Amino acid sequence: MATRKKPRPVIGWREFVELTDLIDRPIKAKIDTGARTSALHAFALDVSEIDGVTTAAFEIHPEQRSARYARSVTCEVAGFRKVRSSNGKSELRPVIETVARIGKVEWPIEITLTRRDDMGFRMLLGRSAIRKQFLVHPSRSYLLSSKPRKEPPK
Repeated sequence: MATRKKPRPVIGWREFVELTDLIDRPIKAKIDTGARTSALHAFALDVSEIDGVTTAAFEIHPEQRSARYARSVTCEVAGFRKVRSSNGKSELRPVIETVARIGKVEWPIEITLTRRDDMGFRMLLGRSAIRKQFLVHPSRSYLLSSKPRKEPPK
């Protein structure tokens, strides 16, 4: 008799994703099953090599349509990937490895860094990041995550 696999959790077409190695706030992400790779909005991106190690220094603005909360990040680049965007243009992007969390599910992922100023979401989670982790409900949102509380103005 065949054993059944543990059922995968269901996520909505958009969820808040935590990248705790990079930033202390969740980022609203679009779950994009049409995209193979994941992408994170990286502002002021600077890729450099020191002593044979390639690093990326960049800023993350986790809030859509806002630059008021920014965090500077420096991390090692795992490689580069040629990605064709939705407008058909190819771009060579740096790839970083980190840990993502949606709800209580935490797993390692690769994310490409790019400017997403004109896009609706600061982050896309592509097929390779969610494969064998989740099922996606195409008409529901925030099934495993909840909207973060707003901090009072300082």
